[in-house]
Amino acid sequence: MPGLYFEEFEPGAVIEHQTRRTVTETDNVLFSTLTLNLAPLHLDAEYSKNSIHGQRLVNSLFILGLVSGITVPDTTQGTTLGNLGFQEVKFPNPVFHGDTIHVRTEIVSKRESKSRTDSGIVIFRHYGLNQRDEIVCDATRAGLMLKRSAAEQPAHA
Repeated sequence: MPGLYFEEFEPGAVIEHQTRRTVTETDNVLFSTLTLNLAPLHLDAEYSKNSIHGQRLVNSLFILGLVSGITVPDTTQGTTLGNLGFQEVKFPNPVFHGDTIHVRTEIVSKRESKSRTDSGIVIFRHYGLNQRDEIVCDATRAGLMLKRSAAEQPAHA
């Protein structure tokens, strides 16, 4: 698996994720309707013409999921034991249909788990940026990350 083990994360390190994703109208409409967020700012083009942005906004929870997902192959794929939660999430700029999102991750800190010997907790700060490098999502989260030594232990029969 391409993810990093607890020991491989260094506070202060920055990962520029290579995966980029252009957000489409279909993404926004499907996500909003599947999650029953029927806000006209996401779904109604005529209504949104009179909003402060003059057009529909992409659902912020879709953006949070996209930003988090883009980070997985480079950070946690196959090496995480779980997402412990988001401490803070901000959306300082809107996302519109056709915007292309890329992500930068900073490793804020890490510590040994107090209750588990096979893992530690890493604090990640994920920045989702649009094609103009404007921050559209700023999310800080904690992940429970597997230690390499635990991964190398033989499975119990």
